[in-house]
Amino acid sequence: MSGDIVRRIHVDEQGMSTAEYAVGTVAAVGFGGILVKLLTSPEVQELLFAIIQKALTWLFG
Repeated sequence: MSGDIVRRIHVDEQGMSTAEYAVGTVAAVGFGGILVKLLTSPEVQELLFAIIQKALTWLFG
């Protein structure tokens, strides 16, 4: 009887790890999409360009 319970718990844990990977993958894709959207917006591109330009000016005068 206790062996059946252990088998059920073990099977459930295998499915749970697959679900966790799926949730992690969906979250990573969502974060990547937001990052791409932000980095392709003109405002963020101008801000990044200004930061890089200031850094290069500071380094090389």
